[in-house]
Amino acid sequence: MANKVADALNKKGHEAYIVEDEKEALEKVLELIPKGSTVATGGSLTLNQIGLLEKLRTEEYNFLDRYSAKTKEEKEELERKAFFSDFYICSANAITENGEIALLDGNGNRVAAVIFGPKNVILVTSVNKVVKNLEEARERIRYISPMNTKRLNLNTPCAQTGYCVDCASHQRICNYYTIIESGYRHPGRIKVVIVLKELGL
Repeated sequence: MANKVADALNKKGHEAYIVEDEKEALEKVLELIPKGSTVATGGSLTLNQIGLLEKLRTEEYNFLDRYSAKTKEEKEELERKAFFSDFYICSANAITENGEIALLDGNGNRVAAVIFGPKNVILVTSVNKVVKNLEEARERIRYISPMNTKRLNLNTPCAQTGYCVDCASHQRICNYYTIIESGYRHPGRIKVVIVLKELGL
């Protein structure tokens, strides 16, 4: 399945890599980023699990660390600066067997940066996020969102019920649903690291 998805991504103009576990995922990501690069990340449980943030916080990289922000305004400023980074790293919410990449976002900064701005984008995803088609991608996201709201301690209906009710909460995290069909216009800009171990949500 991983080979099938990687082939589909490559045919769509992306660069796909398959790795075994967290250790290999970290090695591959660092291999793709030259020392001294300006790097930004989106919020991602997967990046924490592979130990990437610790590596980026060394003097070898210019890390725009959104987690270091002390105020909402400082965090938003770092998120805007991410558009000028050499590398933007996050995860995908789902990838179809045909190589379509599905992203869901609360504020829009992550999907916006993946689509436009940073010179390179690295998506670290895992086999548990592979789905058959976009319909399954949408269903997967609707199922996973309640778990993310609980993880982030948000007060939304799905955090209480465990399922999406298409709420109107100000803390809703599923506001921007984006599909990346291809990378034909900018070949190789999006690099996808597929981990053969289940990571993230």
